[in-house]
Amino acid sequence: MKKNITLIGVNYYPEDSAIGLYSTQKAEYLASKGYNVSVVTGFPYYPQWEIRSDYEKKQNWIKETINEVKVYRYKQYVPKYPTFLKRIRHLLSFTLGSIINLFKISKPDYVICIVPFTSSILLGWFLKIRYRSKLWVHIQDFEFDAAIDSGLLSNKKSSVIKLLIYIEKTLFNKADIISTISNGMLSKLNNKVKNKQLYYLTNWLDTDAFNINSYSNHKYLISNKFKILYSGNIGAKQDWTFFFKFLEALKSLDNIEVVVVGEGAEGANVKKVLDEYSFVSYYNLVEFKELPNLLNSADLHILFQKKEVIDTVMPSKILGMMGSGKPSLITGNEMSEVKKIIDISKGGFYFGNDKIKDIIDVISNLKNNPDYAKEVGANAKTYIVQNYSKTIVLDKFIDKINCI
Repeated sequence: MKKNITLIGVNYYPEDSAIGLYSTQKAEYLASKGYNVSVVTGFPYYPQWEIRSDYEKKQNWIKETINEVKVYRYKQYVPKYPTFLKRIRHLLSFTLGSIINLFKISKPDYVICIVPFTSSILLGWFLKIRYRSKLWVHIQDFEFDAAIDSGLLSNKKSSVIKLLIYIEKTLFNKADIISTISNGMLSKLNNKVKNKQLYYLTNWLDTDAFNINSYSNHKYLISNKFKILYSGNIGAKQDWTFFFKFLEALKSLDNIEVVVVGEGAEGANVKKVLDEYSFVSYYNLVEFKELPNLLNSADLHILFQKKEVIDTVMPSKILGMMGSGKPSLITGNEMSEVKKIIDISKGGFYFGNDKIKDIIDVISNLKNNPDYAKEVGANAKTYIVQNYSKTIVLDKFIDKINCI
């Protein structure tokens, strides 16, 4: 008899980046293995922070069937400029509005709640109590910690923060099993919960999609210059101040092109500065089906993280960067798990945010030594295929589900 699984999370297809991508691939992979899968989710809005135009005029509650997955949606409040308080309203809107959808799904054997939002655990807990389902909480991001680390909340001692952390711990302890995407995050989780079964469920890469034997460069990256690419969310977790310093330093090199492909809460502000540099181009995010070609067309990938952000998140974009077979250059906290991956794989370079000269030297070396750049990129791809391929990660995940 097929088992029923309900996944609860605000991000889902047609969102095809970040959490929405992973939730979709997870649900569809479960369906392909014979499970009856339903999803309780919101209307697509990320990373533009506005409801997609093709959903804008739909009713507040809708049901869809997408690739054998039943999808129940609620049209949540989405702020155009997401301050902390507006994010809280966004969170509550989805949580309260989705309660009705809980009564539409078949009795679940397992409920998987995706964090963020932490409040989605309330919905999963309701199903656990009503149906005696097993409750799995999967943490993609410690949203309250990330808000503090990235500066959205400046007063770490405020009573509001203490209340949020208390709520978080209480909800985490309702789960039968909790997973998260990095070893550093697992360590952090150990300080938040007691006597809970924990599981390392990393993000993954559809490595088959990146095995492009013959391709033409993506239309955004067709020049003969050394092409440096940033592709992803343009938000508060990235260090844009450092990025602009980096652009100033790049003026010392010739035959260089920087391409930024992204959208997000900081997009308008970042684009204003990028427009001042003649060697920088800016584009909106591409559809997921274009991503392998885009990433494979770069000569170097970059990701500049704030040094305060350490292991509250594990940037999933590094999997695509490395899986493309091209070198990556990343900055951030020296204690980050990302640095460990870069060091072990020998597939890129990791620096603190004060090493601008060293970074420019690395770029110059890669630019002038294409064989060396090819070797570093090959190291990166091999590491991702062996450790983060989609089938390896999700088959282990299914084995774990059957054991709880």
